[in-house]
Amino acid sequence: MEKDLLKFITCGSVDDGKSTLIGHMLYDAKLIFADQRRAMELDSGKGSADGRLDYSLLLDGLMAEREQGITIDVAYRYFTTRRRNFIVADTPGHEEYTRNMAVGASFASLCVILVDASQGVLMQTKRHARICALMGIRHFVFAVNKMDLVNYNQKKFEKIRKDVRVLMAEADGVQVQLIPVSATEGDNITEKSVRMPWYGGPALLPYLETVETGEPCGGRGFSMAVQRVCRPNRLFRGFQGQPASGSLAVGDILTVLPGGQKAAVAEILNGDKSVERCEKGQAVTIRLATETDVSRGCVLGKDTTLKTGSMLAAYLLWMDDKNLVAGRNFRMKLGTQTVPATVMKIRHRVDVNTGAEVSAETIYKNEIAFCEISMGSRVVFDTFAESREHGSLILMDRLSNMTCACGVVEQEIVRENNLTWHEMDITRELRESQMGQKAFTVWMTGLSGAGKSTIANEVEKRLFAMGKHTMILDGDNVRMGLNKNLGFGEEDRIENIRRIAQVAKLMNDAGLIVLAASISPYRPDRRMAREIIGENFTEVYVSTPLAECERRDTKGLYKAARAGEIAEFTGISGVYEVPESPDIVIDTTGRSVEECAGLLLAGIEKYL
Repeated sequence: MEKDLLKFITCGSVDDGKSTLIGHMLYDAKLIFADQRRAMELDSGKGSADGRLDYSLLLDGLMAEREQGITIDVAYRYFTTRRRNFIVADTPGHEEYTRNMAVGASFASLCVILVDASQGVLMQTKRHARICALMGIRHFVFAVNKMDLVNYNQKKFEKIRKDVRVLMAEADGVQVQLIPVSATEGDNITEKSVRMPWYGGPALLPYLETVETGEPCGGRGFSMAVQRVCRPNRLFRGFQGQPASGSLAVGDILTVLPGGQKAAVAEILNGDKSVERCEKGQAVTIRLATETDVSRGCVLGKDTTLKTGSMLAAYLLWMDDKNLVAGRNFRMKLGTQTVPATVMKIRHRVDVNTGAEVSAETIYKNEIAFCEISMGSRVVFDTFAESREHGSLILMDRLSNMTCACGVVEQEIVRENNLTWHEMDITRELRESQMGQKAFTVWMTGLSGAGKSTIANEVEKRLFAMGKHTMILDGDNVRMGLNKNLGFGEEDRIENIRRIAQVAKLMNDAGLIVLAASISPYRPDRRMAREIIGENFTEVYVSTPLAECERRDTKGLYKAARAGEIAEFTGISGVYEVPESPDIVIDTTGRSVEECAGLLLAGIEKYL
């Protein structure tokens, strides 16, 4: 009879003994090789274990981990006992490495959270418990470690039991087990300890061998995210992936999401073998009876409750050093789909200590927030409660591809699903033809006083003389009208640029040439503007140095900023991110307005 597999993680606060616990378990259960045992015995004499066996060495493999006596990276270890197979992820406790801990939690169905008996439930203990719950873990073991340091005191254990009950009261449908242990002495790890006769529960390993975790249902009906389109020759076209839920048989009718096309299943391949049906978890290739537009990111479904839309609400664990504010843009990966996404609104953050929902405009590293997210196209998803595979996501930085957040879908937002873009008979092309010009946007960025508006004004006069139809969107002018309700914090700056870009796009659709002059200090915002406006977009960096801009100080803003009268003033107390590859660069130092206008016109000559 094949043994089932339990995937679990160990987590908790710093120096609670996670690696020592698992190492001692493997050692006592004789689940390590002789050379591993000998290496641990030799290395124990070199570390900080006072000559005793240092069981953490079986898990902590990085040099920095051994030097500092901490866990940094996630250490995965496979082992098997007579009753069960296991994969354990030993995760770090330091707040700095919370993202590593979250990665380990994402694969597990049970967590072992260590609590130092001498210190009790700490903030990092609470954070890890909430992250595990966020990741869908429903089985919690709180191993109250270092009982030897408190003389195996039952009152200490009972106090921690009460704190854990309060902590886990907010989590619905979870199973919690508390076990007093000593990772260094081996108490209650593989066998019941005689030093704690007052404890009537199981030891840790026997509990892990018998606990029934049960996997999430994975949603109703059959669903499979397409990972790859297999086209070895012109006669074969198959769609490969791993079913997230349900079963499928040859002849069944599938719906291709998000498009909604339907097609019958002609063949199912498991490896290179043709089979009549497939189940959840198998790696298969599905061939359809009719030619259907299916690509990576599509989902094949039958009798599912999956949703398709462009807005959702999700809980996010923020992992980036740069703070999260509403309006920031990302690439979102959900299943096999990767789409542009924007955090439109932060509804609240979760207080790590109390679990309370707290109003917040900014989310800092390692905080949990509930946010509204808008996607650049319709995606297929489900709530995390219904489907772990279709309800989990990550947000990635659009420039570096670094993971900024992981999250779970809580609900669908149908606001935009009630809206329809109306195609008009008078198109942009017809308006351009009537005006005798090509519509485009020149986006001018640079410090205050660099000369953006002055150049834009001169260029518009020359275009007007050429018979062109134009409009200037000056940053100050727009802020005095359309964007009058916006301030100068990061969130409002992002929204300011988004609105200017949307107006520029509408004016381009009207056939106009737009000259947008705005400081627009952040690279992601300028990238967003380019994506909103489209291919007829020219980025002009007016690169006049700060010293020259401050010398001019035509509006007296630099003087006020230096005096501390203006907060977050770009170039002084606020950051300006220099464009990495602008289409045109103009330094106005020592140049006349006419010369600068001539340089810009030469750069956009292809549109004229």
